[in-house]
Amino acid sequence: MARQPQHANTEQDREKSKNIGALKGLRPFLTPYRFLVFLALCALTLTASVSLMLPVAVRRVVDNFGTESDALLDKYFLAALGIASMLAVGTALRYLLVTRLGELVVTDIRKAVFARVINMSPAFFENVMTGEVLSRITTDTTVIQSVIGSSISIALRNVLLFLGGLVLMLFTSTKLTLMVLLVVPMVIVPIMVLGRRLRKLSRENQDWIAESSGNASEALLSVQTVQAFTHEAQTRSNFDRVTDLSLSAAMRRINTRALLTMIVIFLIFTGVVVVLWMGARDVRAGGMSVGVLVQFVIYSVMVAGAVGALSEIWSELQRAAGATERLVELLYTEDSVNDPAQPKALPAPVKGEISFEDVSFQYPSRPNVSALDAVNLTIQPGETVALVGPSGAGKTTIIQMIQRFYDPVKGQVTLDGKALQEMQRDDFRQHLALVPQDPVIFASSARENIRFGRLDATDAEVEAAAKAAAAHDFITALPEGYDSPLGERGVMLSGGQKQRIAIARAILRDAPVLLLDEATSALDAESERLVQAAVDELAKSRTTIIVAHRLATVKKADRIIVMEEGRIVAQGRHDDLVAEDGLYAKLARLQFTAGAA
Repeated sequence: MARQPQHANTEQDREKSKNIGALKGLRPFLTPYRFLVFLALCALTLTASVSLMLPVAVRRVVDNFGTESDALLDKYFLAALGIASMLAVGTALRYLLVTRLGELVVTDIRKAVFARVINMSPAFFENVMTGEVLSRITTDTTVIQSVIGSSISIALRNVLLFLGGLVLMLFTSTKLTLMVLLVVPMVIVPIMVLGRRLRKLSRENQDWIAESSGNASEALLSVQTVQAFTHEAQTRSNFDRVTDLSLSAAMRRINTRALLTMIVIFLIFTGVVVVLWMGARDVRAGGMSVGVLVQFVIYSVMVAGAVGALSEIWSELQRAAGATERLVELLYTEDSVNDPAQPKALPAPVKGEISFEDVSFQYPSRPNVSALDAVNLTIQPGETVALVGPSGAGKTTIIQMIQRFYDPVKGQVTLDGKALQEMQRDDFRQHLALVPQDPVIFASSARENIRFGRLDATDAEVEAAAKAAAAHDFITALPEGYDSPLGERGVMLSGGQKQRIAIARAILRDAPVLLLDEATSALDAESERLVQAAVDELAKSRTTIIVAHRLATVKKADRIIVMEEGRIVAQGRHDDLVAEDGLYAKLARLQFTAGAA
């Protein structure tokens, strides 16, 4: 049995897609455009009303075709032409208004969803793939755009035509109308029965599309690794499998909708034929005029067409309901890290004292493994501290906790005596500069990548930071110098060049707290020497926390923190720790000395 998409693998998730009321989630986005909605409803009502007037004009023409004067007949035709003109103008106006409304609403939804997701903590992305989020922002919003910009207005217009036509049918011929109404239950039953299946299949189809998008995104972002391990065939196979499952769900949805459309149209027009046959007999018997029968038939066709259109649009509304559900889920997803309702201000000027007070933490995806276990650590302003230890010891977790990407399960992290959880994240993060182990390079110019550290920096400041990070020479050697695009994820740069761009970005940030997570790991010996000199100069006036394995970096730290299994097992200067002959001495022998050699 094929597995279900990760984000929709429970029956409860499936059941929610059966609720057309999920479209109420669009109300906050429609509210700012109340006047536009009102104008669209007016245009819609006008076109429906004008459409219902046409059969009356046709009846007058048919009944008086041979009895009235040419002048009066001309007036009837002119009136019909005027009604047609009003219908054309009203329809164009309705299209203009609802299409604009759809574009405006979807634009706002995309902005709102992206604004929400970009502020989510890393814990959110442990369970939701980036490709899935992108699918919701693009594919799901396109469905909603189609519904708001077309389907809903058509549905409302057909509702008016159905109700208005039904009332006018009663006035035209009660007997024939009652015959038509006998067909209605026969039409409603398949709509209700097959409609439920359509809702389920629509949600399933959207889920598999998102899964396919996430699969493709992951593969393309790691394309070099895929090719290096000759995994192209397996990757294609995985993508093909998920895409085929999406196609299968789409085909089931299409087949169900086609079956529903066939049944509804057959029943409706069978009813119309029967009514027309009975009406023709009444005309032959003198019970009604030909014009009345023609008027009734036109109304019958209008009502039948409205019901048929509604049966088709119903499935579109169901798809939109499923898409709305998925977007609203993102908008209202609870984040594990939130700003306080009444944030406290960070004391100025920021000194850079960082304290961990009995901090324990487990990653949400690994709740049974302690990443930090009762850590107590105080780093003084201006102090340079190195974090060392084996992989998984908790070094990078310390860096992440300082940035409040996660909150401790127990204890608290403070900056200058203020708990991070009591402050707004933007307020204290602007005083932190980070150089990650895996530097992030954006698909823009070298200048803009460095300026990402401080958006108001001048070109001269950007170039000064690049020189300090030993990046100036290779940047000026690029085809367009500082204005050269670096490609997606810095594909045009080597690992060391990416690292130097990231270091220049941190230097430009000029923050009182500097976080270096293996900042020189990808540099050659000469670049490391140059960058290390810049980092040493930068660290003199600010609190610096270094995650590193290289001997030269660690030896110069004011204090070395040795970590193992989420705990601090030793701390002190390099020579003292080596003399203790503990874990640090072992690491020094295995890593540092070998690295130096």
